[in-house]
Amino acid sequence: MEHAKNMARTAWHALDEKKGEDIRVINISQVSVIADYFIIANGSSNSQVNALVDNVEEKMHEAGFTLKQREGYGAGTWVLLDYGDVIIHVFDRENRSFYNLERIWSDGMEVAPEEL
Repeated sequence: MEHAKNMARTAWHALDEKKGEDIRVINISQVSVIADYFIIANGSSNSQVNALVDNVEEKMHEAGFTLKQREGYGAGTWVLLDYGDVIIHVFDRENRSFYNLERIWSDGMEVAPEEL
């Protein structure tokens, strides 16, 4: 679990560094086997979404974490980065509101950045 927490911390900092909006970390380890953490953030434009994703990938790679799968890159509306124990969702504002993953995963526990 400490490995997943380190991954989540690295991703959170990468999103925050590029001014990601409303960054949420949700511990889903007790409600799902697909990952330990979901991280959800949004950008103010398609180009910012792609910049957020690029920075996450760079910082995660530098920290030695391997990207398993990436979906949605280029469109800039919703990009999913799967690092195994941590899954990162980066949206534009409209799609984040529409899909409302925080509501879907409300059984998970939100984690404050200082707890990572």
